[in-house]
Amino acid sequence: MPELSHRRKLLVLAICCTALFLASMDNTIVNLALPSIQRQFSTGVSSLQWTIDAYSLVLASLLMLSGSTADRLGRRRTFQAGLAIFTIGSLLCSLAPSIGLLIGFRMVQAIGGSMLNPVAMSIITNTFTDPRERARAIGIWGAVFGMSMALGPVIGGALVDATGWRSIFWINVPIGIAAFVLAAVFVPESRAARARRLDPVGQLLVIVILGTLTYGIIEAPRVGWGSAQTIGCFAVAVLGLLGLVRYEKRRKEPLIDPRFFASVPFSGATLIAMCSFASLAGFLFLNALYLQNVRGFSPLHAGLLTLPTAAMILGLSPVAGHLVGTRGPRLPLVIGGAGILVAALLLTSLTAQSSLVLLVLAYLVFGIGFGMVNPPITNTAVSGMPREQAGVAAAVASTSRVVGGALGVAVLGAVVTSGVRGPIETGFAPASHIAWWIMAGCGMAVVVLGFATTGRWARRTAEQLRESELLPVSGP
Repeated sequence: MPELSHRRKLLVLAICCTALFLASMDNTIVNLALPSIQRQFSTGVSSLQWTIDAYSLVLASLLMLSGSTADRLGRRRTFQAGLAIFTIGSLLCSLAPSIGLLIGFRMVQAIGGSMLNPVAMSIITNTFTDPRERARAIGIWGAVFGMSMALGPVIGGALVDATGWRSIFWINVPIGIAAFVLAAVFVPESRAARARRLDPVGQLLVIVILGTLTYGIIEAPRVGWGSAQTIGCFAVAVLGLLGLVRYEKRRKEPLIDPRFFASVPFSGATLIAMCSFASLAGFLFLNALYLQNVRGFSPLHAGLLTLPTAAMILGLSPVAGHLVGTRGPRLPLVIGGAGILVAALLLTSLTAQSSLVLLVLAYLVFGIGFGMVNPPITNTAVSGMPREQAGVAAAVASTSRVVGGALGVAVLGAVVTSGVRGPIETGFAPASHIAWWIMAGCGMAVVVLGFATTGRWARRTAEQLRESELLPVSGP
C-alpha cells in the first residue's frame, strides 16, 4: 500500500472511527429503547433479551471470520460490505412489524457489524505504520468508544422520547451511507501478504456452542431449568466445546489454537473480558428496565441518570491506558474489578423506591470500575502470546468481550425473570438482587484474575509459550 499523506491518514482514521461509533452506540441506544419495544409488541423479557443477544451472538461468531476474510479479499471491500449490510439491517429494524422480525433484522445488522470494528482496526494498523502515529491513532479509537458510551444514553433517550424507538435505527442509515461513500473515495485497498485459511468446521462449532448455550439460558425461566430442552441445550454446548478443542488441535491453521490457553495471561484476559462485559451488558439491560418500567422515568431521564457511568468510562479509560504503560495491567485490573464489585453490592439493596443518590452512586462506581478494567484486557492478552500471534490474541479478546456481553444479558435477565413474583413494578427490584450478587461475583473474579494473570508464575507460562515453536500439526 503506498504511503499516504498525513491528511489522508487522518481521513481514514475518521472514517474508521465513524464505523466504531455507529456500531458501539447502537447497543447502548437499543437498551434504552427496550421498554418502548416491549410495550408496542406486548412481549416478555425473554424477547427483549433476544433483541440484544441475537446481535451479540452473531457478532461474536463472525468476528474472527470477518478478520480473515478481510485479509484475503481486501480490507476496504470487506469494510464497505459491512457498512452496507449494517445500514440495510438498521433500515429493516426500523420497519419491523413484529418482535420476531426485529430480532431477525438485528441478526442482519450483526453480520455487517462483524465486518466493521475488527476490519477498521486492521485498516488503521496498516495505514499508520509509524509506531508513535499508530499509538496516537489507537488512542483516538479508544476515546471514540468512550464517546459512544457517553453520548449513546442521551441520544437514545432523546430520540425515543421525541419520535419513538424506531428512530434509533433510522439514525444509522444516513451515517452508514456517508461512511460507505467516504470509504470508497479515501480508504486505500489492502490485503495480507498471506491470509489465514478459512476454518468452516470450527466456525460452525462456535455458532452451535454460543447459540445452544444462550438459548438454553434465556428460555429456561419459561420451560424450566431442569427441563429436557434446557438440559439438552447445555449438553449440546458442552459436546460442541469438546469437539471444537479436539478438532482445532488437529488443524494447521485453526480458528483458535487451544494450546494458546496454556498462557495464563492470555486465558486470564479472556475470562476477565467475559466477566467485565457480562457485568456491563447485564447492568445496562436491567437498569433500562428498572428505571423505565419500575420507576416510570422517561427514556431521556433514564439515559441522563446513567450518564455518570458513561462519563467515568470516558474519563478513566486514558488513565487506565497510562497506568498499563507505566506500571503494568495489575493495578487498573484490580481497581476495575473492585469498582464493579462495590457497585453490584450497592445494588443488592435495590427497591422500587431506592433513592436517586444510591442509584447515581452505584452508577458512578460502576463507571469507575469498567473504565479501569477495559483498556488492560487486550494488553494482557497480547502480552501472554508470541509476538507473531498478537493479532489472534486481540481478536480473541474482542470476541470474549462480545460473548461476555451476550451471556450477561442471558444469565442476569434469566435469573430476574425466574424470580419475579407479581407485577413487574413491585416484583422486579427484589428479583434483581440475585443478579446483582452474580455481578458482584464477576467483579471479585476480575480482582482475583488481575492478581493471578500478572504475577511471576503467569509470566513464566507466557514465556514458555513464546519459547515453544508452536509448529503446525498435521491435519486438514
